[in-house]
Amino acid sequence: MKFPENFLWGVATSAYQVEGGIENCNWSENFPAGKASDHYHRYQEDFDLLKSLNLNAYRFSIEWSRIEPRCGEFDAGAIEHYWKVLHSLKSRRIKTMVTLFHFTLPLWLSKRGGMSSSKFVFYFTRFAQRMFDQYADLVDFWITFNEPLNWATIAYLEGRWPPHQKNPLLFFKVLRNQILAHKKIYFAFHRSRKCPVEVGISKLNQHFEPFHSRSPLDRAGVWLANYFWNEFFLNRIKNQLDFIGLAYYFHHKIKFPARIIKDKKPVSDLGWVIYPEGIYHLLKSLKKYKKPIYITENGLADSKDKFRANFIKEHLIWIHRAIQEGIDCRGYFHWSLIDNFEWEKGFGPRFGLVEVDFESLERKPRPSALFYAKIAKENQITLNSS
Repeated sequence: MKFPENFLWGVATSAYQVEGGIENCNWSENFPAGKASDHYHRYQEDFDLLKSLNLNAYRFSIEWSRIEPRCGEFDAGAIEHYWKVLHSLKSRRIKTMVTLFHFTLPLWLSKRGGMSSSKFVFYFTRFAQRMFDQYADLVDFWITFNEPLNWATIAYLEGRWPPHQKNPLLFFKVLRNQILAHKKIYFAFHRSRKCPVEVGISKLNQHFEPFHSRSPLDRAGVWLANYFWNEFFLNRIKNQLDFIGLAYYFHHKIKFPARIIKDKKPVSDLGWVIYPEGIYHLLKSLKKYKKPIYITENGLADSKDKFRANFIKEHLIWIHRAIQEGIDCRGYFHWSLIDNFEWEKGFGPRFGLVEVDFESLERKPRPSALFYAKIAKENQITLNSS
């Protein structure tokens, strides 16, 4: 099953989850990551691993609290660090996808209301413009927000993530600020004639099915879930996207009026249902937007590496089928390159193709990493491989 020429085979990380040493962002107060995977100091070693796995693309985030530790003060050392990171990737001929917001905010902004602040759009677009001015010639793809609706839901409706609010009014204000900021950044980047620009988001979409396929009420519940989770945000920025980044982890069955039934399928270490076919249906649903699509995240917590190779293969089989049916999918970024700090769940869940010993920080590619490396090298899936 051959993939298109120039298909991107990549991996993804985020700064707070892998870099270590970030102590002035809103997560560091209640969920300190400590040295994490020490990617900040070991990025060259990690990029050598990435290259050895035959991968040609890397998605990562720039930590805003490093760049702007105090409001209006930009740290030259941090700016130079990320220039070195990008230059290191380019020297290895790795395509770069940079995320500007991946769940963390500087403490100074958090104390001024965070993303619900009336000045958030100004602060974030100022930061984004500074990053563009510094790195435009080294970045192939820009992502403004990672999983904007998912983050806002967990932070402002469920209250599990900073700022630990349960306020529907603030939730909608945050969505509005995200939409406004994305549009402003899109237009600002495209006004520049420095180089070609690709701006998108990484959108977590979920695959929903009716619990009873013939139940009109269950099907109505699926329609509502699809509209809110998968379409609401995209519909508001669809004209300000050069590509759509799709993050896929979740499959649910909906039973009227609002019950989510756990399917009896294999699950990851976090109890997330493994359902590769869902990625096919989500790709097909995105066709109406007429934009190139990249799978910006797809992976599982699997400490014993029992399921990961087959997980990758099965998802890629369904992605290949979607491409054969006319879906313009141009790349796959597996989550994650290395084991990381999994937000409020800490260091227990293991998402990495590369195992990290969090004491010695030694890296060791898992068997699934070598399996993925073979696919990337050959640009195809061999169906009898395992």
